[in-house]
Amino acid sequence: MESLLFIEDDDGIRLALSLALEDEGYSVRQAANGAEGLRAFDQSAADLILLDLRLPDMSGFEVCRLLRAKSIVPIIIITAQTDTVDMVAGLEAGADDYVTKPVVPKELAARIRALLRRVHLQGAPATPAASRFGDIELRREQGIVLKGGEELSLTKTEFRLLCEFADHAGAVLSRDQLLERVWGYEYLGDSRLVDAHVRRLRVKIEEVPDDPRLIVTARGVGYRLMP
Repeated sequence: MESLLFIEDDDGIRLALSLALEDEGYSVRQAANGAEGLRAFDQSAADLILLDLRLPDMSGFEVCRLLRAKSIVPIIIITAQTDTVDMVAGLEAGADDYVTKPVVPKELAARIRALLRRVHLQGAPATPAASRFGDIELRREQGIVLKGGEELSLTKTEFRLLCEFADHAGAVLSRDQLLERVWGYEYLGDSRLVDAHVRRLRVKIEEVPDDPRLIVTARGVGYRLMP
């Protein structure tokens, strides 16, 4: 049974969603604040984390960064409907996806399934097994990326995004194509997910992230990996 860690200070939301997710077949541990959530994860890692951005003791952004510093566990942030800036900041702090309040349990369960399915598929061999572009080397079977011979720390989503670009080097991939192929979403996705993760990926692989040479923008369409 796959385990979830739900970090949320609102007792009503936490309990109701935990019950709904248990009905979907997940084991759910709960934490009412950031410190408690971090301790719970250190004691027993989860397969996926649900993280509210508004916590009483520390910001969800800080919790996300601390989790990301020690693990590539998938993270879904929970934010208010109108907090677009917070949503983008949460993604750039290392989250893989987000949902807005009020949370629809079925939609949340669908997003969890999609993220966990990608985790399971990541280990499958791909062709070619290794790709090079610039000083970047992508080793798919090992699940690692090297820059100048040094291993980079990429999240599972960033790794899959880079693999997708490498599979179609030179071709423009639209945001909708990337949402479907990387996140597994057709109707649930949001193009801001793509933009935020491309920014994070550029920071890690580009020499000058604000002047990218590897992953370039095709204005009004999407992105392209330069072969």
